[in-house]
Amino acid sequence: MSKLSVIVPCYNEEAVLTESYQVTKAALRNLSCETEIIYINDGSIDRTPLILNDIAEKDYTVKVIHFSRNFGHQPAVSAGIHHCDADFAIIMDADLQDPPELIPDILALQEKEQANVVYCVRKSREKESFFKQKSAKMFYRLINRMSEVKFPLDTGDFRLIDRNIMNQFNQLHEHGKYIRGLVSWMGFKQIPFYYERKARFAGTTKYPLGKMMKFASNALLYFSKKPLLIAMGMGFVAVVAGIFLAVWYVLGKIFGFVETETGWTSIVTIIVFFGGVQLLTVGVLGQYIGVLFDEIKGRPEYIIDKKTGF
Repeated sequence: MSKLSVIVPCYNEEAVLTESYQVTKAALRNLSCETEIIYINDGSIDRTPLILNDIAEKDYTVKVIHFSRNFGHQPAVSAGIHHCDADFAIIMDADLQDPPELIPDILALQEKEQANVVYCVRKSREKESFFKQKSAKMFYRLINRMSEVKFPLDTGDFRLIDRNIMNQFNQLHEHGKYIRGLVSWMGFKQIPFYYERKARFAGTTKYPLGKMMKFASNALLYFSKKPLLIAMGMGFVAVVAGIFLAVWYVLGKIFGFVETETGWTSIVTIIVFFGGVQLLTVGVLGQYIGVLFDEIKGRPEYIIDKKTGF
């Protein structure tokens, strides 16, 4: 008999956890395979750890991993995959925006198509702000244009992956993981499952603007070298523009069609233009060097405080 794990990262989800668990268990109840739920407590500072431990004490099919502090959503998903011994895993958030009741349909599609990955595509995003919807669309299209790997549009981490994908994932040692990008990068057979994304059942989003920007920059830096090419291109344009300005002002002084204080315009123009290009280029290089620095340190992606139910 095959086994299915549902991997659920949690950070300060006390308002939704009990309902989320009950809905997920109801979705798993009539499946023909063995099932379990792996919760990852990502350093929550509310009652999330207590609720998870209470659920695990009453349900032997529930496992809980407690981080020593908040390491982030992607490390939490990584921990779930690392500790999963099932044939299939479904990754989903605890806030019920990814509907657990779709699990049987996702499994049925995987069995029909014999796919390694079933990624869930959002047809709509209920009760999300105009800014959140538009920025998400822009992000997915930007990363697709910039990356050497093509990613499915309008998808999150809500997906089914099989044992083959998990085995390949466990061999990846990079720390700043963009998991949906890595899964796409692996290849194999990947198919879409379209669904309507619901509003949060309770609580607040754990991805404010700052975290969204950091997440987007990590995705871009780990999957694209094009920012470096753009910076190099801007440097080339700056050099050409500088040469053009130099020739223009020299000829202007000789033939009298440029009337300015001697040296003022050319100096200011060159300083502003080249200074901006240099700062931009150094900033882009600094971001890539920062990624290298984080990887070279070799620190663990996360630290586990304790595990329950294993």
